[in-house]
Amino acid sequence: MTSEIKDWKAVAKEKRDAITASIPSEWHISNVPSAADQRDVTGKFIQQYLNEKEVEITETDAVGIAKKTKTGQWKAVDVTKAFCHRAALAHQLVLLQSKKKKIFAVSCLHETFFDAAIKDAQILDDYYATHNRPVGPLHGIPISLKDQFHVKDVETTMGYVGWIGTFEGKKGTNKEKVFESEMVRELRNLGAVLYCKTSVPHTLMAGETANNIIGYTWNPKNRNLACGGSSGGEGALIGLRGSPLGFGTDIGGSIRIPAAFNGLFGLRPSSGRLPYEGMANSMDGQNSVLSVVGPLGTSIGGLRLATKALLSQQPWLHDPLVHEIPWRDDQEKEIIDLVGSMGHGHKLTFGVLKHDGTVTPHPPVRRAMDIVAKTMERLGHEVIEWQHPVPSERFTKVIVGITTFLSAVRADLFQGKIWTFDGGHDVANAFSLSGEQVAEAIVVNTSPTEQANASEIAATNVVKRDLQKEYLERWNSTKELTSTGRPIDAILSPAAPFAAARPSLYTYLGYSVWVNFFDYTSVVVPVTNVDKSVDQAIEGYQPLNDIDKKTYECYNAELYDGAPVSIQVVGRRLQEEKMLALAEYISNEIHKN
Repeated sequence: MTSEIKDWKAVAKEKRDAITASIPSEWHISNVPSAADQRDVTGKFIQQYLNEKEVEITETDAVGIAKKTKTGQWKAVDVTKAFCHRAALAHQLVLLQSKKKKIFAVSCLHETFFDAAIKDAQILDDYYATHNRPVGPLHGIPISLKDQFHVKDVETTMGYVGWIGTFEGKKGTNKEKVFESEMVRELRNLGAVLYCKTSVPHTLMAGETANNIIGYTWNPKNRNLACGGSSGGEGALIGLRGSPLGFGTDIGGSIRIPAAFNGLFGLRPSSGRLPYEGMANSMDGQNSVLSVVGPLGTSIGGLRLATKALLSQQPWLHDPLVHEIPWRDDQEKEIIDLVGSMGHGHKLTFGVLKHDGTVTPHPPVRRAMDIVAKTMERLGHEVIEWQHPVPSERFTKVIVGITTFLSAVRADLFQGKIWTFDGGHDVANAFSLSGEQVAEAIVVNTSPTEQANASEIAATNVVKRDLQKEYLERWNSTKELTSTGRPIDAILSPAAPFAAARPSLYTYLGYSVWVNFFDYTSVVVPVTNVDKSVDQAIEGYQPLNDIDKKTYECYNAELYDGAPVSIQVVGRRLQEEKMLALAEYISNEIHKN
């Protein structure tokens, strides 16, 4: 066993060193400060390593970049080089030191392919020079990818040591570094420049990002905290503006959690809206609650641009699970018209989920919810209190089997449902390839147990369907409560009970997983930042249960100070256009002053 452990550690180190070696020496940073000395490495701090033009480019959102590259004002090569440089810096700036001053190998990148990206960008520039038009709507926009996407000439490890040098853990498939995911093909067709893949927790089943290859990925805005998971590398990288736009996946909050923790916008579409075909995954074939793919970025406009562009590729022709639903301008127009006709009997209506009945959100999250709700009321919109029609633990237990997300929950205690229909065999097999240790934050069963049989899976699916029906009718019934005679347009909800999790203390997932259970559309909107002078302990707080107590005790105003605080705007199934429009309106209004 000792030799086996030494072997996997050596393999992991070799891979880790290769990532570092892929960064040009002139971009290396020495003497990265500790979190105690420099809590926030975003903004001005990372900008000190860039020249003026690089700062201008990398501080521009995807929409602004497209305007420049599609008109020839900026060269795709210059944009790509600037983001490659900033991504390399970001990778190094989420490093932390131990008390013994030993550098932990913690970072946000799994793969860099900067040289290939610059060559692709040059092809785009040559095309523009010849034809005087862009290749597509994403012409020259650098896009980062979660390490589930397969990209030609690039490895996909998904955080597993045992996947190094293989195709999803298998050798001799003839797919190694050759096969590409469907969305990768579409992004290239649209003119995007792909240049890096970002860190994930092995298994993908964690609200933090840690694996044995790169260690732990921290939150760049507050390096005492987690960057989120499982698209945590995307959250950290985009939070540092090392990418203007990236793609992650979400089966329990994995787009929304990193977006919220890093102060970004993130879209969790309903299943079947965007193509997942050809991507690596955990528990592939578990179809009761599907993982979905969606964008994270620095603006709603960027999310809209990417989503609309991908749908123009007709992904339903190449991914059998994608619905044939092109981009629908009328859904956007519905929101624009309602807002534009305020004062003429028209307004928006929102349900506000301030507390899910199980866990109390931390003070800054409560304040963020109040900011949004009061802003909407001030503007003349209608806000009603929302409660889940069934206790949150009912649907949480169906999908997860537990209501906590504690590191203390290990395989011998974990009795899963949908997430562990296979008894943990898929992830256990992946770990067995190397004999590596399991990261503390992982919540699925990694020691194989008895698998669910067909009858048990069918019965679970019936329970899920019945709960979906109950929730649907509760939503419909709100037309009796609103003055508009329409059901509520969206639900405003925390994305998590905390602004960000503390390491190994992601205590509760109920605020994110309900959206997956009902397959609703959700967009994360940054609202504010933790302010230690304002976000003090809740006066008279009394815990409702042990989970509530554990979650509340994680909060420390001094430790959290400065961390981004976000909420999510949740709509019905397949309402991506409408929710993006609503989220943009809300964001614009709360940040006007």
